[in-house]
Amino acid sequence: MKFFVLMGSPRQNGNTAALLNQFLEECAVMGVETQVVSLYEKMVNPCLGCMSCQDCLDSPGCVQDDDFEEIFKAMAGCDVIVPATPIYAFFCTAPMKALLDRAIYAGVKNYGREKGPSLLSGRRLAAITTCGYPPEKGAGLWEEGLKRFCRHGGLEYMGMFCRRDLGRSEPFMNMERERDVRDFAQAIRMSIRAGEL
Repeated sequence: MKFFVLMGSPRQNGNTAALLNQFLEECAVMGVETQVVSLYEKMVNPCLGCMSCQDCLDSPGCVQDDDFEEIFKAMAGCDVIVPATPIYAFFCTAPMKALLDRAIYAGVKNYGREKGPSLLSGRRLAAITTCGYPPEKGAGLWEEGLKRFCRHGGLEYMGMFCRRDLGRSEPFMNMERERDVRDFAQAIRMSIRAGEL
């Protein structure tokens, strides 16, 4: 079993990273293989809307020469895609948005001369998110976007783990959050195992 993490925070020691570190440690305990890519260290340009990808049915087929195809292949080759992002302006960070814009068009061949497959079909997606508001208000649009991404691309949505930062009044991480995000990792693995029986 392999989880592919899309780290969408610019802060390598921030709140999202703090949750993600506990998640990854639990994956290691469970024997789940993980790969993490930091999107702020990659070059993924915004989608050009040129639709060239639609005439390439067996691969992304994007005309841009950047890191997108390498990341997309890793997404297609895993069991679970894990976008991890703070919420900026009620949605994910810009590098995450650019990646998902391109992944949904290059990955779903619905718009060309010939209908083709959804290249991420059968993958699963589970998100780790931080925000400054109650999760239903701060991350609700992001979660709805992920659900629609999954429906359109043929992925199974497995849920979102979101925690709020209350600012400097109290530390972001505590034992309860450490336990809860580890439980989230376990729940994903158990759900997959149950589906395989």
